[in-house]
Amino acid sequence: MRTVAVVGASLAGLSAARALRSQGYDGRLVVIGDEPHRPYDRPPLSKEFLAGTLGEADLALESDDEDLRAEWLLGARAAGLDRTDRAIRLSDGRRVRADGVVVATGAAARTLPGTDGLAGVHVLRTLDDARGLRDALALGGRLVVIGGGFIGAEVASTAYGLGLDVTVVEAAPTPLAGPLGEAMGGIVSALHTDHGVRLLCGVGVKGLGGERRVEAVLLEDGRSIPADVVVVGVGARPNVEWLEGSGVAVDNGVTCGADGRTSLAGVVAVGDCAAWYDPRAGVHRRVEHWTGALERPAAAVAALLSSGAAAPGVPRPPYFWSDQYGVKIQFVGHTAGADTVTVVEGTTDDRSFLAVYRRGGHPVAVLGMNQPRLFTRWRKQLAHTTP
Repeated sequence: MRTVAVVGASLAGLSAARALRSQGYDGRLVVIGDEPHRPYDRPPLSKEFLAGTLGEADLALESDDEDLRAEWLLGARAAGLDRTDRAIRLSDGRRVRADGVVVATGAAARTLPGTDGLAGVHVLRTLDDARGLRDALALGGRLVVIGGGFIGAEVASTAYGLGLDVTVVEAAPTPLAGPLGEAMGGIVSALHTDHGVRLLCGVGVKGLGGERRVEAVLLEDGRSIPADVVVVGVGARPNVEWLEGSGVAVDNGVTCGADGRTSLAGVVAVGDCAAWYDPRAGVHRRVEHWTGALERPAAAVAALLSSGAAAPGVPRPPYFWSDQYGVKIQFVGHTAGADTVTVVEGTTDDRSFLAVYRRGGHPVAVLGMNQPRLFTRWRKQLAHTTP
């Protein structure tokens, strides 16, 4: 390959670029990013950066002396991929012809319909999002977080630490029931009420009140929650629209094999936009976690550079962590199909415990709250366990 284009300049894209060089690729390398920023770390955006304890320089993912010998096209959004010559069309009219393509375009935060142009309403996905939200929280007042997932919970925790009056609204009866199951989701989300943050569950949002600036969150049960700032944390959608008509199969993300190969030769996908095949479960999954964006690009790059069919490995179980109200939450694996969950260390009342999810007696997932050492041992064990 003479030219490889990496479309996406966040952690997954940077990891792919690094993998290309470390695996011996010495040709032309082009990295395309729709944001104007060099690669930066996203997890601190909802925590330390939002709280003002980390600056923008601290978010940088590249070292000062790192040189990938890459052409960086930043502030350039991918608008299409021509399957005939594997040319990436950019929104400004430019084209980048490549022999190999790494799709790493990530995901975009979902918004509430009808809220465009209403001041005081925020999402949190990018550095620019975090800048705006940090400035808004610095003014204090009443914050309503719509969505009780991990991003919403971290924002609520950070805002609580800054002294704001915080309410979390979650449409589901139990926050975090999807990733953690109902029992453990309820225990983890109880951190809000432990600290005096209002948690309203089982009620949807009808709309927002206010003409030019948000004044309230209107709930479907008729209640109105006063708000000076609103954060919408209702998930993310994969950025794959630009691949329409390219021949790359898409179904809630780019459909990939267990090594990141797509349906179009010479194209692999990594990061939040990629739905890799999971041989353990027999399904395609999008893994929207930091560790997946860091680790999986090496396998995808190996597949891209290989001239023949490679024997794909089994991806490590997905791992993520969250810091809320001074509590470290860690999780690895998948709860889908688990028939039991058992606390094996500590107590849930103390918010310091380790719980193991099992299917047919085999561990398939582990949750830890303030149990980092024991969790690490269980994570290693789970990585070598095949249900």
